[in-house]
Amino acid sequence: MPLYEYQCTRCDNRFELRQKFSDEPARECPSCGGAVQKLISQSGFALKGGGWYAEGYGSGSKKSDAPACPSGGSCAGCPSAA
Repeated sequence: MPLYEYQCTRCDNRFELRQKFSDEPARECPSCGGAVQKLISQSGFALKGGGWYAEGYGSGSKKSDAPACPSGGSCAGCPSAA
């Protein structure tokens, strides 16, 4: 079930509600009873278990053929990455 974020237009109270897609949006602040508006916020998710994101795309070896970065870190911005 998705988690929706709302903000009261009267008292600026922010709250979250876990609602079904078929549920009507909230209309009233639980603190003061004022009107609320639904906020657009980033959603977070976690990939759990095994799968392509954890084990790679193929069923072959998991060992990488790419050479190791000499600096030991990320190759973004590394002069030898060119």
